[in-house]
Amino acid sequence: MTTDTYEILAVKYAERLDRFRAESFITPEADDHATPHPMDYFVWVIRNKARTILVDCGFDEAEGRKRKRNVMRAPASALELIGISAGSIEQMIVTHLHYDHAGTLGAFPKAHFHLQAAEMQYATGPCMCHGQLRIPFTVDHVCEMVRHVYSGRVMFHEGDAEIAPGITVHKTGGHSRGLQCVRVATASGPVVLASDVSHYYENFEKGKVFPIVIDPEDTLRGYARLHQLAASPRHIVPGHDPLVLQRYPALNSQTAGFVHRLDVPRLD
Repeated sequence: MTTDTYEILAVKYAERLDRFRAESFITPEADDHATPHPMDYFVWVIRNKARTILVDCGFDEAEGRKRKRNVMRAPASALELIGISAGSIEQMIVTHLHYDHAGTLGAFPKAHFHLQAAEMQYATGPCMCHGQLRIPFTVDHVCEMVRHVYSGRVMFHEGDAEIAPGITVHKTGGHSRGLQCVRVATASGPVVLASDVSHYYENFEKGKVFPIVIDPEDTLRGYARLHQLAASPRHIVPGHDPLVLQRYPALNSQTAGFVHRLDVPRLD
């Protein structure tokens, strides 16, 4: 049986430069906790001749100001710059409901959203009574997704599921209760978009847990799951690491540092 293969694009829309390594690992090394450790913010495009699927929709300028993140371009505007109309997106995989992954749902009026049922239950359930657990969520984003449930635009999944031929989602949890990664068939083998299963390469390569976590054990199991799903460790793409733009080529000369291809072999 022939499986579709896809081009994958990482589209950078924001960054945060005023971070340190102590903010990236639950047990940072004692000698480098104050070393700068910037974070990039991406959405991802999966496409071939038959379909275009968006993974996550980022956050907007207002959310960026509130959380002191620099939005270089709104996610929908970033897509327009590479010829993808936000209004044309019909399928979106939402890896989880944190503000930086589900903050511009309204910019995609035709989209149907693929979400783990456990994530909606978590984001609207008793755990949100605790202020510390609410921090990564924005209530307006969660309420907007609830409205999409009532309008019939949310497709819930329970664990592993096929979204389209060659594209599957896999629940891992850890960072959020219903966090999912995305496995994509490409000409160079299966690539796994880790999203926040692993923020940085160091997380899954060295077993270092990111501090925003609800279950460290699930996080560590998630790292193992990434390795099981990908063709090789070089086929795992973390969700926020600036190294992604160094390790993969730009889509073209005009998109260097902004849109890079992930379906081709790594440069290093």
